[in-house]
Amino acid sequence: MGIIGWIILGLLAGAIAKFLLPGRDPGGFIGTTLIGVAGAFIGGWISARWLDHPITKNFYDGATWAAAIGGSLVLLIVYRLLFGNSRD
Repeated sequence: MGIIGWIILGLLAGAIAKFLLPGRDPGGFIGTTLIGVAGAFIGGWISARWLDHPITKNFYDGATWAAAIGGSLVLLIVYRLLFGNSRD
């Protein structure tokens, strides 16, 4: 799976993370989707590096999606903790 596949997966993972973690985000929809892209890369890297589960080259692999969504959720939570009150 190439860089374009990871970006598409990250956009979808960001949308899913936003659905799973509703509420106001400091960055809005665009910020959330960018966090999703970063989360997909970070989730895949963590999965391959420390969890000893290399991400396959298959776009439809469940572990790939779980890593991307998990990474997006973690980044979204951290982002809300750091910048959550900036839109009040």
